Amino acid sequence: MIKRTLLPCLMLVVPALAWAQAFDPKGLAQLDKVVTQAVTRQNPPGLVLWLEHAGRVHTRVHGARELVPVREEMTLDTIFDAASLTKVVATLPCVMLLVEAGQLDVNAPVSRYLPEFEGEGRENLRLRHLLTHTSGLKPGIPREPAWKGYAEGLRLALSSVPEGMPDCCFRYSDINFILLGEIVQRVSGQKLDAMAADRLFKPLKMQATRFNPPANWRARIAPTERDENGQMLHGVVHDPTARRMGGVAGHAGLFTTAADLARYARMILNEGSLDGIHLFQPDTVRQMRQVQTPATVSERRGYGWDIDSTYSRPRGQIFPLGSFGHTGFTGTSLWIDPASRSFVIFLSSRLHPDGKGSVRDLYEAVGTAAAGCIPDFDFSRVADALQPRAKDEVPTVLNGIDVLERQGFAPLKGLRVGLITNHTGMNAQRRSTIDLLRAAPEVKLRALFSPEHGIRGELDQAQIRDGQDAKTGLPIHSLYGEHRAPQPAQLAELEALVFDIQDIGCRFYTYISTLRLCLEAAAKAGKPCYVLDRPNPVGGMAVEGPCKLDEESFTATHGIAIRHGMTTGELAQLMNAERNIGAKLHILPCQGWRREQLQDETGLPWQNPSPNMRSLEAALLYPGIGLLEFSISVGRGTDTPFQILGAPYVDDLRLSHELNRLGLPGVRFTPIRFRPTSSVFKEETCGGVRLFITDREALRPVAVGIAIASTLQRLYPKAFALDKVGTLLNHRETLQAIRTGQAWRTTASRWEAETATFLQRREAFLLYPATP
Repeated sequence: MIKRTLLPCLMLVVPALAWAQAFDPKGLAQLDKVVTQAVTRQNPPGLVLWLEHAGRVHTRVHGARELVPVREEMTLDTIFDAASLTKVVATLPCVMLLVEAGQLDVNAPVSRYLPEFEGEGRENLRLRHLLTHTSGLKPGIPREPAWKGYAEGLRLALSSVPEGMPDCCFRYSDINFILLGEIVQRVSGQKLDAMAADRLFKPLKMQATRFNPPANWRARIAPTERDENGQMLHGVVHDPTARRMGGVAGHAGLFTTAADLARYARMILNEGSLDGIHLFQPDTVRQMRQVQTPATVSERRGYGWDIDSTYSRPRGQIFPLGSFGHTGFTGTSLWIDPASRSFVIFLSSRLHPDGKGSVRDLYEAVGTAAAGCIPDFDFSRVADALQPRAKDEVPTVLNGIDVLERQGFAPLKGLRVGLITNHTGMNAQRRSTIDLLRAAPEVKLRALFSPEHGIRGELDQAQIRDGQDAKTGLPIHSLYGEHRAPQPAQLAELEALVFDIQDIGCRFYTYISTLRLCLEAAAKAGKPCYVLDRPNPVGGMAVEGPCKLDEESFTATHGIAIRHGMTTGELAQLMNAERNIGAKLHILPCQGWRREQLQDETGLPWQNPSPNMRSLEAALLYPGIGLLEFSISVGRGTDTPFQILGAPYVDDLRLSHELNRLGLPGVRFTPIRFRPTSSVFKEETCGGVRLFITDREALRPVAVGIAIASTLQRLYPKAFALDKVGTLLNHRETLQAIRTGQAWRTTASRWEAETATFLQRREAFLLYPATP
């Protein structure tokens, strides 16, 4: 037996040894020491190692692939039970091939493809939750009571109930990929093993990779351990669930060799191509290997691939965060580093013969030693490497100030800086941007500029005077007083402006007007402007409302949709370009934010952006309810501004009834009476409604505001001050439609073309992706 298998091993090793001279000799010696010591201890009994860097290959073969019933030496062409490498070498690529073909949508509900996967929280799960192990499903299918057959295994997987909401935590689960394997079969019309063979292994010439290997492969296959009946598993999948399901499942069952895995890894490094064969678009491969888990989850995973979790041991201590890979229970691993154009394949017989071996620590030692073999590459200076998690870090989206802090404030070093901010300018730990810049080494914070509501966000008055910050002693120049923009004299000694204020995603919220005026002042003075970006708290997907302005004003600074779905950084880029401001603009973008995320999905603390903006619910309603604030009471002077509205002349029961009759999506109304202590109808008892958001995705707040205005105009045409709605609406056509009694749907449809044009305009300036 040994004589038959040794020759192909030698044929593969000779060229590998020739290429190996390009690796660092000391690194190779350390790598060889690591694996030799492990095999000497027979933990594992044998292994195959394949290291590749920029087309250069180094291999090591040590020990035995079989000890029982007789010893058989390991060879480079040994076939291994890949275990969970199945997930990323078979199931994941099949899923992504179907995504590219338009047959699967990773953001679609699982039930679209598995209709029986419904109820008890299953309906909340998307394909991306399965791919990233954020579904909340249990780790695996119970073994007891005894069961057998693919159909029964699938039934048990489909009956699994998530233990919590998706996207809340990472829990590695075989069930996720069992379901994905079934989805591949139903959508493609081929079983998983057939599709993988036809669409992946054959084109890549992976000639020794398949599920359920034939009997004539047995001589090259490394056995694992005895099954529950005492039979040595040799050419039969080790994973009990995959075995009961017939050897083909989405989570396990694949057999392969180091050479075949190397071809697959090369294709991934080449972003979908190998030897003239194009399997994937480059963007598809990037999606697989980039972080796809929410920023609020500590573990970082791509689609299928592991990036930063308790399973990341093969990365070792040197490969950068951002490299990726996977392990298998049988003692297999694959780790790929795009930065250095390297990958490491480790295949072992760690379970043989008694199932007691462990290579957890060996994974890490091999990864560290392998990276040490890469010549002339500085792993500490990988530009797009992820930031390591701090020891006690609570994972959140990072604001621009958090990113700047992690960069050691490098962009601002040596500069005399003026900071435009207020109380919302703070990092994820609530430490103010003022304090951070004041303490930053080599950053010279010289002046503060405050917007409406003042530097601490506590003032609700027509004008705010200049002042001095009590803590730092710095001058505070008010941008909501005699001047709305920084003055030339205030900028004369400064070398840069920094903007860090939380917007709420509405056109007539004045912080973005301050942003525009500061850009113009910086441009005129020839000073660079740095915007420390922040997520849009009401999300970056929904865009609503008219965009054309009757006239520009401080509450209508630029022709954008009322709910614009952009961040301050994105708006700065758009206004700088569309208005030809010419500012030297630098955006410090957020990290980890996706357009569909609202503020309560970022992990960041809520800070009232202004005195009456006290909750995310209020911010969601504000683009519509805010339109009414000069006409009726919108709750200013109560505990729930922008969540209630009314007037002394309103019959609360009638208004609630009439508004609910409209069937406005995402919102319900209940009758209420209240007495505001400030603003419109101060100290008068008002009848009105309280608004309850029932579906945040369906809610269209601008349409809600227009519908309320239309209803009030119909019920109380003499009392309702319709003209004052135009103050913030700034769109005569819409106001006239309300005046003439047109239905709210008809009125809202009038601005659809404007919104569509704005969506096209903003596209070039968007900085953040949505979940694909």
